[in-house]
Amino acid sequence: QVQLVESGGGLVQAGGSLRLSCAASGRTFSSYVMGWFRQAPGKEREFVAAINWSGGSTSYADSVRGRFTISRDNAKNTVYLQMASLKPEETAVYYCAADYRPGAVANIAAAYDAWGQGTKVTVSS
Repeated sequence: QVQLVESGGGLVQAGGSLRLSCAASGRTFSSYVMGWFRQAPGKEREFVAAINWSGGSTSYADSVRGRFTISRDNAKNTVYLQMASLKPEETAVYYCAADYRPGAVANIAAAYDAWGQGTKVTVSS
């Protein structure tokens, strides 16, 4: 079982940048697929980005591709989400998640086994 703790959320102006971090416990972090999801008020949780165990394979939602970058540091048991050119409609709680099954990255929430508590990102216009 892995425990995930997100950080780095906050208030940013439209067009600004933020970097989210997700620290994981557990010895097998390096084998997990890691993902980022977000949930805006009144909306369903949606996929943002995912990365495989080595960082060699990534996947992005169309809405963030080219502006967001997911990365990981297995030595630090941490996955990151660098967000740029943020938009007010991207205000949401951002969650990181772990998929215990090594392999292809998944873009559906049901594929993930463990979730953090979330970090709130507010983008002002």
